[in-house]
Amino acid sequence: MKKLLVLSLMASFLLVFSALESKAVLQTDTTVSADDINFTEIGSAEDSAANNLTKDTVAKDTVVKTAAPATAVTAVNASSDQKTLWQTFIAGLIGGFAAFLMPCIFPMVPLTVSYFTKRAGSRGKGIGQAMIYGLSIIVIYVALGLLITVIFGSAKLNALSSSGTFNFLFFLLLVVFAISFFGAFEITLPSRFVNRVDAKADTSKGLGGIFFMAASLALVSFSCTGPIIGTLLVEASSKGALLGPAVGMFGFALALALPFTLSAIFPGFLSSMPKSGGWLNSVKVCLGFLELALALKFLSAADLVWHWNWFDREIFLVLWIVIFTLMGFYILGKIKFSHDSDVPFVSVPRLFFAMASLAFALYMVPGLWGAPLKVLSGLAPPFNTQDFILSNATAAASADKSFPAKVKYSDSDLHPPLNFNAFFDLDEGVAYAKLVNKPILIDFTGWACVNCRRMEDNIWVDNKVGDIIRKEYVLIQLYVDERKVKMPADKIHYSEVLRRKTDDLGYWNSDFQATRYNSNSQPFYVLADHNLNAMVQPQGAIFDVAEYAAYLQSGVDKFKAGQ
Repeated sequence: MKKLLVLSLMASFLLVFSALESKAVLQTDTTVSADDINFTEIGSAEDSAANNLTKDTVAKDTVVKTAAPATAVTAVNASSDQKTLWQTFIAGLIGGFAAFLMPCIFPMVPLTVSYFTKRAGSRGKGIGQAMIYGLSIIVIYVALGLLITVIFGSAKLNALSSSGTFNFLFFLLLVVFAISFFGAFEITLPSRFVNRVDAKADTSKGLGGIFFMAASLALVSFSCTGPIIGTLLVEASSKGALLGPAVGMFGFALALALPFTLSAIFPGFLSSMPKSGGWLNSVKVCLGFLELALALKFLSAADLVWHWNWFDREIFLVLWIVIFTLMGFYILGKIKFSHDSDVPFVSVPRLFFAMASLAFALYMVPGLWGAPLKVLSGLAPPFNTQDFILSNATAAASADKSFPAKVKYSDSDLHPPLNFNAFFDLDEGVAYAKLVNKPILIDFTGWACVNCRRMEDNIWVDNKVGDIIRKEYVLIQLYVDERKVKMPADKIHYSEVLRRKTDDLGYWNSDFQATRYNSNSQPFYVLADHNLNAMVQPQGAIFDVAEYAAYLQSGVDKFKAGQ
């Protein structure tokens, strides 16, 4: 049983890294908000964009003339929000099961269940108290998630994923968590506060005493669960969903409470659980390696947002290769930390864990020379940061002689995906589309948008999709979180949606997306004619090559039919 539990844990965490930016393939990132942006619900009576569609807030000298219908787009946003909450819940479950296997919690299960049985006087009453104990754990952690939402609000949560400052702080935070898991120190709460809650649990009777017992568990085990909770809250907050932190904490608490409740209801479950031992600390250290690897994702996002241009794809991959190689050696007992027990021999589970970790490290090696590494799409920096690509299989960018050798903002570190040509200014792109008589693919994207990179690295690289974009469309990429490019005075206007002036390119693009297409999520693809009217229903991320190619082709057919 012990081996199965550890194997399940490690397998789950290795798998979750392949989808962590979204943790569900169909997630849509929301990356448009800044510190003072306050989006209301699209389509609601309070929605300023919906109420002011006839009052165009975009500068009059732009190509925008009319507002587009918003009903179809609203459905896309509602669906993506639902998927985001589901993936946050699943991530919380995984985190909760991981926390249960930590040395601060796992040994407490038999003690807690035995206490309930003795205190209640009968097995039936003990089961009831154990269930209340589990519900109390859920209430405590869900309340923590709701507190995060109340403190930050929806606008602040949206801002997390697109802010370089927050991403860099998240990087530092996760590094601290990793070091804590390695055993350098423990993250604990003030002892006076913990002792007071513990004393309250001893003196209180009835439901109050059980609740304080659950609170005491949460506080005493904080040194082990704190980094996991922090990571979950960081991830849930950066997705932009208003209830994301609460839903993530619900999944975490549910997974944490189930073993306590099941052990009271089914005594056989308790007797079949493995005994505590050094393997618990091994799980903790392995989680430290995973925390360290995840931290680099946030450092990469900060690098992209701030245009440092030094943390490129090769550096990211080298560090991940080193991390997972070291984790493989640690599992084999070749590396030992201060709290580790001796490993006299390599057990079968350890062998398989080491093989998985080392194999994953070897899998990433070809990426140093430009291999796609689709498992890491959205986590690793984009291909256009790769300094050296040894490949002749990728399609070349469009050889259209009429495409400008230099486009607006290209000298401001705005670059198209590898092997594509793109405009970054709406007016310039529309003018070129009219010149070559092609439809327009407007790609609302962001530097820290995980699914934007997943689409580019997984879907756009397919020749079927890439050829349609290169040959049939004029690609205009509008970054909604570009802060360094300042807008000229004649383009700056007050946005009723953003509730601020559009003084940089990101704010201008954000306002255009919200007021024109009634959406604030990325990636968001609009197949438009030369008047910027959507020819078919705009879409978010579509992680199926055939489906996305069919979507692009429908726009081409619609454009040609209207000629």
